[in-house]
This record gives sequence, C-alpha cells and structure tokens, in this order.
Amino acid sequence: MKLLVTGGLGFIGCNFIRLMLHEHDDIHILNIDDLRLGSNPENLRDLDDERRYEFCRGDIADEKFIAGLVKDADAIINFAAETHVDRSIARPESFLHSNVQGVFNLLEALRHHNSSARFVQISTDEVYGDILRGSFTEESTLKPSSPYSASKAAGDVFVQAYARTYGLEAMVTRCTNNYGPFQFPEKLIPKTILRAKSGLRIPIYGTGENVRDWIYVIDHCRAVEAVLLRGGKGEIYNISAAEEMSNLDVVKIILQALGKSEDLIDFVDDRPGHDARYSLDSSKIRTELHWHPQENFAEGIAETVAWYLENELWWQPLVDERVLHPTPWTLSW
Repeated sequence: MKLLVTGGLGFIGCNFIRLMLHEHDDIHILNIDDLRLGSNPENLRDLDDERRYEFCRGDIADEKFIAGLVKDADAIINFAAETHVDRSIARPESFLHSNVQGVFNLLEALRHHNSSARFVQISTDEVYGDILRGSFTEESTLKPSSPYSASKAAGDVFVQAYARTYGLEAMVTRCTNNYGPFQFPEKLIPKTILRAKSGLRIPIYGTGENVRDWIYVIDHCRAVEAVLLRGGKGEIYNISAAEEMSNLDVVKIILQALGKSEDLIDFVDDRPGHDARYSLDSSKIRTELHWHPQENFAEGIAETVAWYLENELWWQPLVDERVLHPTPWTLSW
C-alpha cells in the first residue's frame, strides 16, 4: 500500500508514520510537510535510511504541487493543519489557508486524478464546541468557538460533501486532546513538564477547571489506522479514551511526578471563548471498527514525562520565550 501522509513531521503525524512502518511490512509512505511551526525534521530523522519512507517538502494549499503527488497513492491521511487555538485568535489567516484551502486542494486533486484512493481527514473534538453534561456523538451539531475550530469544521464539511457528491472514499476522524512523545513544547503537557523541570511557574488560564478528555498519541494513531483500513465512505468517527480531567488536575499530576510544589501554578487571565469542557462518545469506532485505547492516563503521562526528561537534545532547540519566559503568557505573539 502506498500512503501519502501530510503533516507527517508534526506530533501526531510522526507517531502515525512510525506505527504504520512498524506494523505493516508492505507499506510505503510519502510524507509531505511544509516545515511550519509544530513540524520538526528531527521527529523522523532516524528514518532517513528507511527504504519504505520518503519525505517531500511542500504546502497542501499549493494546488499544482499537490495535484502531482496524489496520482499513485492508495490512500491519503491528512494531518497537515495549523492547530494552536491561541495563535488562531491572534492570527486567523493562516488557519484558513491550511485547514480549509489545503483540504479543498487535496479533495480536488483526488477528484480529478485518483478518485479511488481512500482519504482520512484528521479533525478535532473542538469542532463541536463545549458541552457541560453528556458527550458529543458523530451526529451532534458543529458549534466551533475559535478560528482554529471553525477552520477544521469547514474542512470536515468539505470532506463529507465530496464523499457524497463525487463518491470519494473519504472519512473524518475527530479526536480528543493528545499527549505523548514528540509533542511541540508550547502545548500544555510538554510546556508544564519543561517549565516545572526548570522550577518555573506554570501558567494556567482562568481557574484551570476547563475539562478535556486525554488520549495517548499511539492510541489515537491506532484509531486512525482502523479508520484507514476499515472505515466507511463518508463516515465520521469520534476518538476518545474516556480520561476526562481538568487542566489544573493534569498540571498537578505532572508536578507530583516531577516532585515539584503546586506553588509553581500561576493562574492567568482566561483566553477569549475558552471552552469549558470537551467530551466525545466514541462508541461508534469501538463497536464498528473494534478499536479500544490501550493506555490509561496514569501510565501514559508517566511515559511522557520520562520521554521529555530523557530527550533534551530533541526539545532544547524548540524551546523559546513562549515556553520558558512568557511575559505576558496570553496572546503574546
């Protein structure tokens, strides 16, 4: 099988590529990445001599570039996206470029050049907005709260439209918050690990009571694998591990793992439109595709903390003022 993976030098994409090469001897992967913020060539540096892996730098929003690469693919998995909510609030234009125009270009390229290929759009639980009680299903109304989630919702709707109108073998996955190795240091969990390690204060928006459902990145990748191999045309699959925790509790668990005092916690002004709680019902993918998460949060966060402590050579070049010295923390870029 020939896979075209977009955004494969990012956090989730690089873990997916590693998983697929490890699990499938008959797979060849072409990884397309534009090397924007969040992408890191070091994530897959050890695959430079892997004959089943190839890298090509490029932008999925470049119509001519992407059209020439989809012809021979058996499947496309689109991880490429601008992802950070804070940056979308400060500078929304790039999110429209990558998350909407990029998805449109991929779908158009498939429609005209390779309509039999499977397409998996990697989306987010944030397209649903927040929910105070209960959980969102795949039938729930989309109600995005930020420019980031709005751009992802737009991409999802294009995927569904192309599956129905043009018959593309296209599917959407929507996952909860990921954590694990290779996550960019500006995200909550690695940022907390690195700042706590250095004895720096840990900024938390508002009261820290915002709740997220956390999933270990490899479990997410295995879910994407299941959708790629067995998912239905035009279907949406929610992915969650049923590990709901407030941001404050997550930070406290990390501080405890590092032997640091909770006095490092620093409550800062909340960000605009901050969703109170995300929660997904993932019974569909569990029942229909027989996927189940294998890692609980206690095990996964211990492995994640250990990975960052053991891989300073990976994260040190990525650490900048936003991670170690945010003044002010909120929307400073």
